[in-house]
Amino acid sequence: MEKKKSGTYGTNIDFNKYNLRPAASYLDDIKRLQKELTVTLTGPGGSVTTGKKCKDGDELASSMDEARDAADKLLKEMEAKGGAISPDAPKTEAEKAPEKPDLDKLLAELDELVGLEDIKKNVRSLINLAKIRKLRQEHGLPTPAMSLHLVFMGNPGTGKTTVARLIAQLYYAIGVLSKGQLVEVDRSGLVAGFVGQTAIKTGEAIKRAIGGVLFIDEAYALAANTGENDFGREAIETVLKGMEDNRDDLVVIVAGYEDLMEKFISSNPGLESRFNRYFVFEDYTGEELYKIFISMCDKNKYELTVEAQELAREYLTRLYEERDDNFGNARDVRNVFENVVSVQADRVAKDEDIDKRDLTLVTREDIEAASKM
Repeated sequence: MEKKKSGTYGTNIDFNKYNLRPAASYLDDIKRLQKELTVTLTGPGGSVTTGKKCKDGDELASSMDEARDAADKLLKEMEAKGGAISPDAPKTEAEKAPEKPDLDKLLAELDELVGLEDIKKNVRSLINLAKIRKLRQEHGLPTPAMSLHLVFMGNPGTGKTTVARLIAQLYYAIGVLSKGQLVEVDRSGLVAGFVGQTAIKTGEAIKRAIGGVLFIDEAYALAANTGENDFGREAIETVLKGMEDNRDDLVVIVAGYEDLMEKFISSNPGLESRFNRYFVFEDYTGEELYKIFISMCDKNKYELTVEAQELAREYLTRLYEERDDNFGNARDVRNVFENVVSVQADRVAKDEDIDKRDLTLVTREDIEAASKM
């Protein structure tokens, strides 16, 4: 049976795979542009425009002639070699495969995250399972069906997006995914306001995520029925279809508050059958919040006095102990850090003689003032 060549020039180059058109169509574009340029230069009456404009146009036309000749040579080379470009030919950006990340470095990055001990253990177990499953496939052994899709449950600021990004890269490193990118969306990134548009909008998000992870934050909002024109369920059905159509190269992670995510998954039989792995992200403790704060200071070259460290630990511990439904975990720590930086800048700016030590030092007074903001 003759091999189908739709979307392919010759036999060895799959243009669809690299998001390219056949080379002949680029040549057609060059010819069309040259024709348009000629009409622009001569005008409808056929008289040639004189002066600099004509000179610049002649130079551009000459460049386009050279580009056309180069394209002709490329086509002839491809035809002579059965569709293959010579190995030493320059590659397009689309043809350049991204370098795979180092698995050990990614796991080390996972281990360096503050807290999340159960999450780290679960991620390692998941990666081991996926890795062995991949090796069994390569050796022609039976591979029990398993879902790589995940449910992340927890409050805001508990590291869900960070872990999702690492999982995307880890899956890529072991060959489960072909690219490893993370595409983050919420309801507004999937649902449109008019009939027929939600499936298109959700489909576009899925297309961007193929080869990586589609991370749907606050996914429970898709199942919230807000009226007859609510298209959240259409988005869910489109995501489910996308998961099935691209099951070998797409992972979906849905995330949100624990109780709301349980209701979300149980709202649709398709969700229950595809999502059977749950990662629970606990709130950071006061000590963990303090470690996150210190890591932010270290990363940005701020040094706290001993008194400032003591007050920061006390304040963040109290922030944890008195937390309510609006508690933002690491997001609250980020706000505290930014307030400290602002207060420290106001204090230092008042001095006339400022040295490097002044720019980096954070005092107890800075922490105290920031805690009141």
